[in-house]
Amino acid sequence: MSPGSVRTDRVIKRAEYADAGIPHYWIIDITDGVSLVECHLAGEFGYADAGPVTGRFTTGDPFPARIDLENLLV
Repeated sequence: MSPGSVRTDRVIKRAEYADAGIPHYWIIDITDGVSLVECHLAGEFGYADAGPVTGRFTTGDPFPARIDLENLLV
């Protein structure tokens, strides 16, 4: 996500992806360090997400992944 696309990434894409039934997506924000928000479709309510993660991101859903976020900008 770049500073010029914040509204598009956090509002418009979120609604469009929910309407399309996309079950998971991640938002990576590089504006103040690197953080990742994992979003998952929560039925008719749209997406639910945990708070932003910094450092290392690990998940098993929708597939196993481990990302060292700090090394994305190196």
